[in-house]
Amino acid sequence: MMLASFLFATMGLCVKYASAYYSPGEIVFYRGLVGAVMLSLLAWRRGGTLRTRVPAMHFWRSLSGVAALCMWFYAISNLPLATAITLNYMSSVWMALFLLGGAILLGGARIDSRLIATVLTGFAGVALILRPTIDQQQLWHGLVGLLSGMLSATAYLQVTALGRAGEPEYRVVFYFSLGGVAAGALTMVYTGISAHSATGVALLLAVGLLATVAQLMMTRAYATGKTLVNASLQYLGIVFAFIYGVLLFDDPVTWMALAGMLLIVVAGVAATFLRAKAAPATSATNTTET
Repeated sequence: MMLASFLFATMGLCVKYASAYYSPGEIVFYRGLVGAVMLSLLAWRRGGTLRTRVPAMHFWRSLSGVAALCMWFYAISNLPLATAITLNYMSSVWMALFLLGGAILLGGARIDSRLIATVLTGFAGVALILRPTIDQQQLWHGLVGLLSGMLSATAYLQVTALGRAGEPEYRVVFYFSLGGVAAGALTMVYTGISAHSATGVALLLAVGLLATVAQLMMTRAYATGKTLVNASLQYLGIVFAFIYGVLLFDDPVTWMALAGMLLIVVAGVAATFLRAKAAPATSATNTTET
């Protein structure tokens, strides 16, 4: 899990560098292409099949996941690396908010006050992170990053449903990668195709390889380890991204940003714990890569 978090943070670093050569849609396209090829080979090697009985479920999961991924890549290219990754990690807090909404809609269900505290803590962290960059342009980028976390939470619910339908992880990620290829291709129709260079191609390959390997490692960690421990270790990705940002991009180190990251980590871990207690049978799947 620690290695997967490091690889995801490194992927974010490559996305930030690649954004100087390609649009977010192009990066999503090539990331999906590399992932689809790798997972096709993995399925063939394992003797599995990519045929599915629930194509509609894969479509809606891919739609929300790819939208979240595009927004996340956009945020990475326009915000400090650690800030963009932290906002995407708000997905656990959004899940807690979804649970609250479900309890309210059910009417008779008791609303857990700890969930309310978790949601408020997470959004307090967001406010602290965005406060140092409160000018209008940065605020817009921050809202896009925040929305990517919300869509990631939606994708998590759909991945859970696919798991209950008997779909293996490699097949779920494969169709998600195909969705990235389709969405990226559509955006490239309007934005055009950027010229390639040796550096650009290397960065695109790195994004695809790092994301796919990290996804498989994280899936393995959740399959064999404890959900709360894995969710806690997953937040090391913020630490790695913060170190990258300070060392390579001279990102500012402010007490408000650090306090905000800490609040989101605490809220995310607490939300994961409470969600596990509320639905112990739910299978855990990575939401950072949606």
